[in-house]
Amino acid sequence: MEGLRKLEKVCQILEENGRDPGRLITILQAVQEEYRYLPEEILTFVATSLNLTSAHVYGVATFYSHFTLKPKGKYIIRICDGTACHVKKSTALLDALRQKLGLKPGMVTTSEMLFTLETVSCLGACGLAPVIMVNDEVYGQMTPEKADKVIDDIIKKEGIGNGK
Repeated sequence: MEGLRKLEKVCQILEENGRDPGRLITILQAVQEEYRYLPEEILTFVATSLNLTSAHVYGVATFYSHFTLKPKGKYIIRICDGTACHVKKSTALLDALRQKLGLKPGMVTTSEMLFTLETVSCLGACGLAPVIMVNDEVYGQMTPEKADKVIDDIIKKEGIGNGK
């Protein structure tokens, strides 16, 4: 039943875009916004629905760094590692957040799918270095302690126990 509901939403997205293959990127953006990633079976369904090859749709989905084929958490934390942030110790923030979230080496998303931790080249807020962004909210002049509080506030807002 869950798979059927998933396809109904994708069908709605396809209809809203006139099933136009020229709107593939827009369609993929809408699908990813709905599911937080692009599941393989959905990419195949989109390809068939638009009369495109699966390879073409997969190629577009993997070409643009905005798209992801892996599930992401509800809160995506992006740590800037551009020059200004790096010089002001963004790596210490990264280490502190990995520890706070209990992310082992190679992991980027917490097991309960609440947080995904990513590094980015620049968030365009160099004057506020070091910077993190949680979904669409920017936090400047961060320290490991401030980042810890941001996570605690989210956990509290979500109504999840005490900590990890």
